[in-house]
Amino acid sequence: MSETKVTIYTDGAARGNPEGPGGYGVILQYIDANGEMHERELSAGYKKTTNNRMELMAAIAGLEALVKPCRVELYSDSKYLTDAFNQHWVEGWLQRGWHKADKSPVKNVDLWKRLLAAMEPHQVQFQWVRGHDGHPENERCDLLATQAADGDDLMEDKEEL
Repeated sequence: MSETKVTIYTDGAARGNPEGPGGYGVILQYIDANGEMHERELSAGYKKTTNNRMELMAAIAGLEALVKPCRVELYSDSKYLTDAFNQHWVEGWLQRGWHKADKSPVKNVDLWKRLLAAMEPHQVQFQWVRGHDGHPENERCDLLATQAADGDDLMEDKEEL
């Protein structure tokens, strides 16, 4: 039996970036053995965070929601997220002990590590999509993220900003 192919769309948002409320939105889609499309939406909001942290949290939430190894195509409008893998930044950061080429520390290491752990059982390909350009799932993720950021039941972002 082959691995399930899942498409994940993600977006993050922060109000008053870098230290305002923020949220993420995720859409997971897959087609089952009977050819039926399944879709699930996830979102959550945080009291004080950054846009980049929410972009990472969206990818993490989507991957952590998967219950078995999958082939994943993950779409994001965040070059920060997609370039980190497609331009092999993460590999360099790991080789340099979570430091960039200029020797400065990588930001959001807690979430990068969590994302790598969430990716571990899966085959993940990252695809960049232009934000706010009419892409239906990206627009929906943006709405989920901003609604979560504007919500009342916001969580604490544990990492110091």
